Amino acid sequence: MVVIAVLVVLAGALGAVARFAVDSAVARRWSTTISWATVGINVSGSFLLGMLAGAVALHSAPDAWQTVVGTGFCGGYTTFGTAMVQAARLARSGRTTAAAVGLAVTLGASVVACAGGFTVAASV
Repeated sequence: MVVIAVLVVLAGALGAVARFAVDSAVARRWSTTISWATVGINVSGSFLLGMLAGAVALHSAPDAWQTVVGTGFCGGYTTFGTAMVQAARLARSGRTTAAAVGLAVTLGASVVACAGGFTVAASV
């Protein structure tokens, strides 16, 4: 149990570093009202989590994978809290349409990506 906890911590740290790297790279290239980096991070993390859930549920992958990679890496990588803060800031500044679009795209695309990841795992 202690080994799993340490692996979750390490995977979470790797996920957070990956999120920072992706967010920084995208923000340097494109400056827009909606943070597409945050959307992309959440969507790609949801896809990975769907694949992982499919591997565990359908292909007898070890449950520890879901704990370490799902909770650790994906938990550190995805950033729904940041998406909510960004939407709240947009709404407070009067850009409610941009806030609503950002939230809708993040939520909708993340659910579709997770289902897509599960489907990919099911077809392997």
